[in-house]
Amino acid sequence: MCGIVGYVGKEKAAPILLEGLAKLEYRGYDSAGLAVRDGNEPVRIVKAKGRIEVLRQKTDNGQSLNGTTGIGHTRWATHGEPSELNSHPHASDDGNVVAVHNGIIENYQELKEKLVRNGYAFHTQTDTEVVVKLIDYYYKKYQMGPIDALAKTMVRVRGSYALAVLFKDYPGEIWAARKDSPMIIGVGREASYIASDVPAILSYTRDVYYIGNLEMACIDGNGARFFNLDGDQIEKEKTTIKWDAEAAEKGGFQHFMMKEIHEQPRAVADTLHSAVRDGAIQLVPELDDELIRSIDQIYIVACGSAYHVGMALQYVMEDLTGVPVRVELASEFRYRPIRLSKNGLVVIISQSGETADSLAALRESKERGVKTLAIVNTVGSSIAREADAVFYTLAGPEIAVATTKAYSAQLIAGYLLAIQFAKVRGEIDDTAYTGYINELETLPDKIGRILEDKERLQWFASKFAAAHDIFFIGRGIDYAIAMEGSLKCKEISYIHSEAYAAGELKHGTISLIEDGTLVIGSLTQSGLHEKTLSNMVECKARGAYLAGLTTNGHYEIEDTVDFAVYVPRTDEHFATSLAVVPLQLIGYYISVARGLDVDKPRNLAKSVTVE
Repeated sequence: MCGIVGYVGKEKAAPILLEGLAKLEYRGYDSAGLAVRDGNEPVRIVKAKGRIEVLRQKTDNGQSLNGTTGIGHTRWATHGEPSELNSHPHASDDGNVVAVHNGIIENYQELKEKLVRNGYAFHTQTDTEVVVKLIDYYYKKYQMGPIDALAKTMVRVRGSYALAVLFKDYPGEIWAARKDSPMIIGVGREASYIASDVPAILSYTRDVYYIGNLEMACIDGNGARFFNLDGDQIEKEKTTIKWDAEAAEKGGFQHFMMKEIHEQPRAVADTLHSAVRDGAIQLVPELDDELIRSIDQIYIVACGSAYHVGMALQYVMEDLTGVPVRVELASEFRYRPIRLSKNGLVVIISQSGETADSLAALRESKERGVKTLAIVNTVGSSIAREADAVFYTLAGPEIAVATTKAYSAQLIAGYLLAIQFAKVRGEIDDTAYTGYINELETLPDKIGRILEDKERLQWFASKFAAAHDIFFIGRGIDYAIAMEGSLKCKEISYIHSEAYAAGELKHGTISLIEDGTLVIGSLTQSGLHEKTLSNMVECKARGAYLAGLTTNGHYEIEDTVDFAVYVPRTDEHFATSLAVVPLQLIGYYISVARGLDVDKPRNLAKSVTVE
């Protein structure tokens, strides 16, 4: 949600800021703005509602704004409607403090009342204007410079934030502060950068620092300095980003989403090979055999598609390991009085590693003394740093809001955990262990074969571009597959879709089926195949159009369904990795047929960093 870019150097700042903001469009936004300073001259602010292209036009692609220091922002509205007035950057009335902000200030109303009593006036509906003027208040009250003003603000504010701040008295510098919202510092030759995510600055540098929670930073043309909440300067370890700028480009595809769907074979293979060496799974050292044997309960906590990964893994882990598994929505986990087992393991799954609800669930688990494992795709992210152990997926940068390759990489990580737990706990023998690993090795090629037949799915999707309702059904692992297929459809096509456990249809939902309603059944589990097909027949009797998704060899479904989709055979524990790909493609092609913005669906953000 929202995007921040900052630049200090010798080049003109505005074009660099615009390019950086464009690289962050995938995060979701409704307005954008720039604040640029030329030496000791006052800061110039330009803002626009809508896409970055509007801001480009207002600034002649940044050429009309002189200055080599600046900050930029894309806003996803929380407090106040999307508008030019509410967009960032915000400034104190005298221009003493100018800032952009990601996150949410929970006690902004209380702070606003305090500032009004001290003579401040407010012109927007945002919580960001409040925090900007609070910084200004402390800066003027204590007259001790940016560090003191920021530190006192950080102590006073409740909520999450990543702040990039310009101070009138400190030309050529950008100050930053962070709590629970991602922010990185990049350093290059005679230039420094601030960004909320790596792609914004990857064209300029691969050398970055991660600002820790409740820490501050200052960048200028010579580099970066970091400070703790006490104002003491601290040392930071520099990280070199391994993937290059091309990884964040479309590579000839019309949309990032289609590019990332096609990158799934590589993402799966890279994640698999990061943990499998010489035919054996090597988990992170913290997950040693003694700990694995001691675990008596697994809790998988996640949001959105990562939650659907957890739903699929629940079936796999319980069947292979014999350990009870609960899957919890992170947004509910911290608000329920769950009695966590002291010998449990909480697995937090997050693509960005910054998901606010998941981060809160992680911290809640640690406070209760329960071991935590993070499955994340972003090195140095908050969840990765704070978990007791971390399994990094190697999906590379994922730009489209609707996740595809990160989802597939998370599944692989979960499969590997399940197989290793089963082996260590004596639930499977060496032959089964090797067999499961060998089967995982076949998945990248099988995903590639599915992608070779996508034109047929495009034809099918075009028939339902005007649909009003789509239902996805399945049982067991197939229900988890249906959940992700439904989400892919609704989030990018805006068609109402629902996923149901097939056996629940008769308990109310079947009343929604009418002539022409599309029902997509997932049929990858042989023991449940006939039961789900029977549920589909019940829908057909009420006028539904049936699509069946199953594995090669189950050609008898063509006697029942109107459209059949086949994926290669695999061990049924791993069926999600293959079955999800046609559903991703169907959602994509429906969205394209409807003329929608596939990569940046309305109202959504890639990284959800507020509750």
